[in-house]
Amino acid sequence: MVYVRKNVNKLTATEKRRFVEALLEVKRRGEYDEFVRLHIRHFRGDGERGLRAAHMTPSFLPWHRMFVLELENALIRVDDSVTVPYWDWTRDRSATSVPWTNDLLGGNGRRGDRQVMTGPFAYRNGRWTIRAGVTDDRFLTRDLGRSRNPINLPTKADLDRALKDPVYDVAPWDSTVTKGFRNKMEGWGPDSNPWLNHNRVHRWVGGAMLGGGSVNDPVFWLVHAFVDMQWQRWQRRHRNHRYLPARPPGRGRGQDGRIVARHERLPPWDVTPDELEDVSSIYQYA
Repeated sequence: MVYVRKNVNKLTATEKRRFVEALLEVKRRGEYDEFVRLHIRHFRGDGERGLRAAHMTPSFLPWHRMFVLELENALIRVDDSVTVPYWDWTRDRSATSVPWTNDLLGGNGRRGDRQVMTGPFAYRNGRWTIRAGVTDDRFLTRDLGRSRNPINLPTKADLDRALKDPVYDVAPWDSTVTKGFRNKMEGWGPDSNPWLNHNRVHRWVGGAMLGGGSVNDPVFWLVHAFVDMQWQRWQRRHRNHRYLPARPPGRGRGQDGRIVARHERLPPWDVTPDELEDVSSIYQYA
């Protein structure tokens, strides 16, 4: 049966409670921390050696599509009524709007250490201790809007600039390309505006959402569900264009063995980007 991912601002009180309780149970079982560790292991940039599967690479979108599906499956094992909602940051744009409410993700971090003190994921409630991360913090942190040198969330116009590009990705298949939907959606911009779309949202949330340990903030899943929704929108708009590269780059081109082509296995799963392009038999967005 095809299930539905809803806008987080459309969830009923019961749906919010069940989503939160399922997340807390996945955390209690130790599964959640494994998701954090997995993301940290695959958080590699242009300048690092080896395969880039999750970031600064064409497979950014299918990798995170599979990643969210894996978390969703874990939630469904707890409560089969739960799916991952998405946060439309072009509409709900303040630090007090959904999803930053006490019945959902809680609010901003306090001054000083940026520790989140409200909502079900506050450390003081004893159910959300950070056990895997890139810092020594044991508590969830946020700096919504960035208290020093404030920034705004991306706008609909920012999304549209990515969605109108008909090509999925271009060589050299990294964060430096100025064309292609993938990099514009991931958000590696020119020096004058280096943080766009997905990247800018991570920066706006701040705290735990910065770097490889960003999965420690549950908003990570809502952000990536919305990113995934944009990929579906792009696919519908440009039906004759697909994931690129179709074949691995040739030797001596600098990216040989460093990126995932359309029919290559997408680590750590036994699935290819080609197999993840159409998920209409699994879920849809409302």
